[in-house]
Amino acid sequence: MYYPYLRGKQFELLALRDFADHYGKTDLIVPIIEPVKASFNSIKLAIHKLQEKNIHFFFILNPQCGEVQNKIMEITNALEFELSDRDTWTPAFIVNNNYDKISETIIKKEYERVMIICKDGIQSDDSNFDNFIQQPYISKVVINSAHNSLRRKLSRLGIKDIICLEDNFKPQQRNSEYINVPEELFSDAYKYYEEEGFKGIADYTTLPSTFIDGGRLPYAIAIHMTYEKTEDQIFVRHFVSDTNDDDSNIQGKFGEAAYKAVTFFRDKELNNQAISELTQLYNESRYPGLGVIKKISIKNNIELMFAILSK
Repeated sequence: MYYPYLRGKQFELLALRDFADHYGKTDLIVPIIEPVKASFNSIKLAIHKLQEKNIHFFFILNPQCGEVQNKIMEITNALEFELSDRDTWTPAFIVNNNYDKISETIIKKEYERVMIICKDGIQSDDSNFDNFIQQPYISKVVINSAHNSLRRKLSRLGIKDIICLEDNFKPQQRNSEYINVPEELFSDAYKYYEEEGFKGIADYTTLPSTFIDGGRLPYAIAIHMTYEKTEDQIFVRHFVSDTNDDDSNIQGKFGEAAYKAVTFFRDKELNNQAISELTQLYNESRYPGLGVIKKISIKNNIELMFAILSK
């Protein structure tokens, strides 16, 4: 089972909506959404689509970045209607020495099952964590893939539904630097996570784990697309524009990068909804904006994982 971890930004949510609209109900793809915007319009639209298509999702109520960081009441009040049907979603909480606050919210809201996300700061000898994690309302625990001591601790405590969170995308400071890294290993965890005792895998798709809001017009356009290079490995390929001396002619830069991507997937005889959307944009010589490029990249990765896990 794959848990794409996405922040609640417009085009990340659009990728989820597009996937849900085309594929409908599936138990293989279960999104984890961390809201980051004080405006909840995009979140509401995404939740409605996921519920309409019967795709279960996990929703973080104490986000640790963005405009609504730790604003549990503001989030639950704004989304009271959307989150009223508790059969369609599961509350999630990021833990970092905030056990009492989380427990208080769970009891007050009468949540019967929740997901706990352990990113950093959990010590192997923390008895407060031990007591907290064994509460009956905790149904799933997400941990960083590199945190082996925490995985051993959870196994000793009898926690069975552990999900491995990977940080797969390696960002460069400038898009033009991806020219020197045409492709690189993205993940092989989908082949081995069950052998290693995990119930599922999660990652940030083709985005950095560090939250970044905003940005400036780039000198280079880079399109990041994952594909199954071998039966055991997913690679991410970086398709980069050629004329990268300034930020002019952004449409031309997109055409250069898109040509490389479209040609690559055509030659490999690979296709899905995201690749088709990119191909159509290229054929129409239409620059869609940086947000849509990011959406296509995210959607392609989710579609790829769905195809692999469906085999």
